[in-house]
Amino acid sequence: MTYRAIVTGATRGLGRGIARGLASTGATVGVTGRDTDALAEVCAEISAQGGTPLALVCDHRDDEQVAAAFAKVKQDWGGLELLVNNAAAVYGQDLVTPGPFWEKPLKLADMINVGLRSNYVAAYHAAPMMAAAGKGLIASISFYGAVSYFHGAAYGAAKAGTDKMMADMAVDLAPHGVAAISYWPGFILTDAVKTMPPEMIPDDLRAMLPMWEAPEFTGLVIDALYRDPNLMALSGQVLIGAEQGERLGIKDLDGKQPVSYRATMGAPHIPFTPAGGQNA
Repeated sequence: MTYRAIVTGATRGLGRGIARGLASTGATVGVTGRDTDALAEVCAEISAQGGTPLALVCDHRDDEQVAAAFAKVKQDWGGLELLVNNAAAVYGQDLVTPGPFWEKPLKLADMINVGLRSNYVAAYHAAPMMAAAGKGLIASISFYGAVSYFHGAAYGAAKAGTDKMMADMAVDLAPHGVAAISYWPGFILTDAVKTMPPEMIPDDLRAMLPMWEAPEFTGLVIDALYRDPNLMALSGQVLIGAEQGERLGIKDLDGKQPVSYRATMGAPHIPFTPAGGQNA
């Protein structure tokens, strides 16, 4: 079963690996990003994995660019089955530097725009195509920071907001046979981390690296979720990738079973949904 997927923010990091993972299943994979050279590289990787790529130059800060990207998807593909919301404004060192939120740059609040609001806007354009077809999955990348302190208030607000937003979207999408979930990956062994000289990685962090997940693992789990006959029963939930991987028989690229951090970093909240769905 092939399908058409969009991964937002896919020119690097987790998004790039998700695109490769989906492509390895034979999917048609569209990728968004601002860097045309990086998009070309990702598309080459998608092709090398057996997928069919589509480059979508798009700045998720600009609603018109997002609308144009999804208009191209509708024009070129005629529809869409899977949207992975991964785009996020991440400011590296400013984000991870210890200290209270008011001592960090105000630009960190951009994560609420590109990361939370951008998920809403992308879903806004994807949902009509999925609803018209009566099937689909919107998966938004979140993290344990939704329920525990991790990188501070802006990060936590973006993640917690994403979890609740997907729960509410699931209510609206349910009558149309479309699922919406929030997805928590583990710590990711990105391309950038893999190429870092060992001496630049702190000893305690270096010791943890063998347990980190390849970014492709998330793509493989999301693919398996899309194919799961019981997907609609999971709609509206926050799903921990490692736990779903174990349930669905998905292992990491190196053969390990990634671990869940539920016990040490927090469990997903269970949203209240009134009996009868919308406005019951």
